Amino acid sequence: MTPIELYTYQTPNGHKASIMLEEVGLPYSVRLIDIEKGDQTRPDFLALNPNNKIPVIVDRDAGRTVFESGAILHYLARRSGKLQPTSAQEADDTLTWTLFQAAHVGPTLGQLWNYKVFAPDKMPYVIGRFERETGRVFRVLESRLNNHENLVGKSYGIADVMTWPWIHAGVIKLGLSLDDTPNLARWYAAIGRRPAVIRGIAVPALPEASAAA
Repeated sequence: MTPIELYTYQTPNGHKASIMLEEVGLPYSVRLIDIEKGDQTRPDFLALNPNNKIPVIVDRDAGRTVFESGAILHYLARRSGKLQPTSAQEADDTLTWTLFQAAHVGPTLGQLWNYKVFAPDKMPYVIGRFERETGRVFRVLESRLNNHENLVGKSYGIADVMTWPWIHAGVIKLGLSLDDTPNLARWYAAIGRRPAVIRGIAVPALPEASAAA
């Protein structure tokens, strides 16, 4: 099999794709897209994703280019035959929780990250708003994980890969605590110990200057 080309950077969305590739065991090669330098706006990258976002995968054997992290995870599950839902109920739940991540977890933590870390003017009202919404999102996940080992029943799968990198970013980059959400903390720690996850969050390896930025 020709290695799948992964266009990515060290971000939570990028990590979704690299973790999934490690989990399903498909061969892949990494193409670094340095979003801090504007690589995502180059014409050659825009030809792959007109929305100028990472990650993107190119599967040359299948003649497929896929962008949007959720679409990539579902594609890789089908391509490999691994981490797929095993019933109609699991398929519905997987779609529900991947869309919950795309609509709520990522956008909320992304906005908090932006206004708390990158914004030149730290606006207490805006930061407070997204901190409260982050707490609400965490409580939704806490409730789900109260009676489920993973987001879709007992089976680790697409929804977990989709969600974990953003929780990881919240803990590592924003210093968010999971003390008030013990089920979420348990899930987060268990997934963080998976060898494929450890390998996936190290992708891509950045030049020393970028890694220190």
